[in-house]
Amino acid sequence: MMFQLNDGSCYPKALVAVNVALACIDGGIAVLAFYQLIRIHSRNSQLGWTRQKALYLMIGSSNVGYFVYFVLILVAACKGWLCWLHSCGFIVMACPKILFLAAFLLLLSFWVDLCHQPSDEDDEVEEGSPRVALLERTSSKPRSNADSRRRCCSFRSMHVGSRQKVVILVTALVFVLMMVFAVLIWIGMGRNPIDSSVVTRVYVDLFAIVILLLGGALTCYGLLLFLKMSKVRSERASSEMWKVAGLAIVSVICFTSSACVALFTDIPMLYHWHQQQVNGVYTSLLLILYYFIGSSVPSAFVLWVMRELPPSIAISIQESRTISFITDSSVTVHPQRWTAAASLQNQVQMLLPSPLLF
Repeated sequence: MMFQLNDGSCYPKALVAVNVALACIDGGIAVLAFYQLIRIHSRNSQLGWTRQKALYLMIGSSNVGYFVYFVLILVAACKGWLCWLHSCGFIVMACPKILFLAAFLLLLSFWVDLCHQPSDEDDEVEEGSPRVALLERTSSKPRSNADSRRRCCSFRSMHVGSRQKVVILVTALVFVLMMVFAVLIWIGMGRNPIDSSVVTRVYVDLFAIVILLLGGALTCYGLLLFLKMSKVRSERASSEMWKVAGLAIVSVICFTSSACVALFTDIPMLYHWHQQQVNGVYTSLLLILYYFIGSSVPSAFVLWVMRELPPSIAISIQESRTISFITDSSVTVHPQRWTAAASLQNQVQMLLPSPLLF
């Protein structure tokens, strides 16, 4: 489909209304994400940066980016910003999507950790596993207030697992790729063989394929985690099990719909088409499908699933000490049965609302 403005300067009223509505929705999601982040950090600031806090930060930052994009695209269309038509609009459009991708890659790494965590029956727990990180932080000696402040403000204190390093690497590579395409788009606006619209189309298609793969991976590991948790008989496990199933279903549906819109229409490139006709109603429906269903709904669903506050640091310390006491050699009655039950219980406690370290 091709886009053109009715009066050559500003978008149609239907399109303006949809952009304003999407900006308000994403702004509200960002406020909720940062509010929840502040609540969690004030509850257990001694833990430093956990994976849950990082997820809230990325979701909030992504939706702030979408809010800025929806506001600026209207202003740029009416003011005729030349920079926006070159590569600035492309960068503002792409950055929130990269943060959105990073957030759900982090969620995927969480599920992979849960599905592939080592058994409690092993002689030694794999170094860098979530449980090792938790025990390392909670079983050490009490820290002073100065140590707590350094832990909250310093990134050196964060424990970054191997799978989280992959998330950081993939996000960095996508960001570098986006900047390369932005430079090519800028060059293509001059008199040369490079077509900026073709360059943008290639980037949008590649990113849509990555989103499809991410949705498939979340579905597969969500199913594995669902089956693993179905073996645990407790109300806690049942509740978390359906949260995982809901996240997997929402992810695959929303990611597939947004990827299809990106692959078969020019909706992601709407920022660039200021001199071609825009069908207000049809374009508005596709915008809702691409941005609201594809990004806002998954982000809001994650916030709803993770709305419970994690236990405080004092509770975590007490739990770790209890586990250390029970696993002492004095326990001789059915050790294998207790180990299996403890392993399943730990897996339930390590779900989304729990304070797993990043």
